[in-house]
Amino acid sequence: MNKSSNRNRTIRTELPGPKARAILARDAKVVSPSYPREYPFVMSHGRGVEVWDVDGNRFLDFAAGIAVCSTGHSHPQVVQAIKDAADEFLHISPDFCHERQVALGEKINALSPMGEPVLSFFCQSGTEAVEGALKLARYVSGRSRFIGFLGGFHGRTMGSLAFTASKCTQQQGFFSTMPGVTHVPYPNPYRPLFAGEDQGQAVLDYVENVLFVSNVPPNEVAAVLVEPIQCESGYVVPPDGFLAGLRQLCDRYGILLILDEVQSGLGRSGKMFACQHWDVQPDIMTLAKGLGSGLPIGLVVAKKSIMQQWKPGAHANTFGGNPLCCAAALVTLDLIEREYAANSEKVGAHFMRRLRELQSRHSVIGDVRGKGLMIGMELVSDRASRAPCQTSCHAVITRAFHRGLLLLPCGESTVRFMPPLTVSIAQVEEAITLLEAALVDALAD
Repeated sequence: MNKSSNRNRTIRTELPGPKARAILARDAKVVSPSYPREYPFVMSHGRGVEVWDVDGNRFLDFAAGIAVCSTGHSHPQVVQAIKDAADEFLHISPDFCHERQVALGEKINALSPMGEPVLSFFCQSGTEAVEGALKLARYVSGRSRFIGFLGGFHGRTMGSLAFTASKCTQQQGFFSTMPGVTHVPYPNPYRPLFAGEDQGQAVLDYVENVLFVSNVPPNEVAAVLVEPIQCESGYVVPPDGFLAGLRQLCDRYGILLILDEVQSGLGRSGKMFACQHWDVQPDIMTLAKGLGSGLPIGLVVAKKSIMQQWKPGAHANTFGGNPLCCAAALVTLDLIEREYAANSEKVGAHFMRRLRELQSRHSVIGDVRGKGLMIGMELVSDRASRAPCQTSCHAVITRAFHRGLLLLPCGESTVRFMPPLTVSIAQVEEAITLLEAALVDALAD
């Protein structure tokens, strides 16, 4: 069967099908077992929100390569930009410059994430962007300590791993990582750790009145690294006022504020940057994932007054500013700015309403939360205790795969929804139908 006819097929073969099984068998012999694969999906091709496996089965992709395929699979304008760039040259090291890299830097500066001129450092991934941000903070501040948050995810290389605290599996076997990182709780309204209604203020009070008094001298802290919306821990949205309060806390003690927008940025939350929901501007920001619509690119974006303190050679790499990746990013940003951030906000609001309707019918759904098209549905054993239900979470995700919907988990028992920003209300409706069927199947097991 040719590809054009494949695109109109629904699931017909047993999953995984024979072609998928053959590739999976080969994979097991040559690929690291460290990848946390949820189910045996073997991709053939994709267009927009739809993908097909090698046996011709159609799926709705509500994982989007972990929020990477922001403009959908193989967006024609992105593909054309990559082809045009490839016709010219494939690589030039950052020891030199080229027009697309400069244009991308100009575009980021024009988006004004800090409300003042910014400079960008180009890299290939989110974890590398975080590493660069940490090095920059140490370099310009002359301080060596950092504060991170329990539940945060910032990458798996040794510097970023020192901050990653969403699952102990990510840390197990790798101690010691970069020294000098102290973790504090992230304010989770659904699972509060402190007394009082305002978990955000409680966390800020703990940092300033407990941590800074008894354990961490604030004049030794280079930066606070935080996700505006925690992603891997369950798509946790902080209380209003928390990020603004954190900004004020950093200002009081001369501490840099680094916002990790690798997953939450670039239209995913319904705004270009998630911090804009609370009108908070960082000193340094990390970007990656959806920036290249699937091509590997990351950025460290910092106030010009900060990044211009780096001397030549203080930090560099080989592949930063790759021309194909820059071409993809330029088109991606244009599409997000013109259309897809607004679509994320509109369709995301509809999606949240439909999930809350689902919640009213199924008591296993304890909480539905998020912004834009980053939405978490937390499953619990019962709503009174809010005890996480990991078994149901993984069962729902597996059952959804067998029905034609690709999902991924986060946190202890949260199903997360992060479709391409191009997703339509009709596709959300199809996903809701598949999801509820998967939920019923899982609960019947």
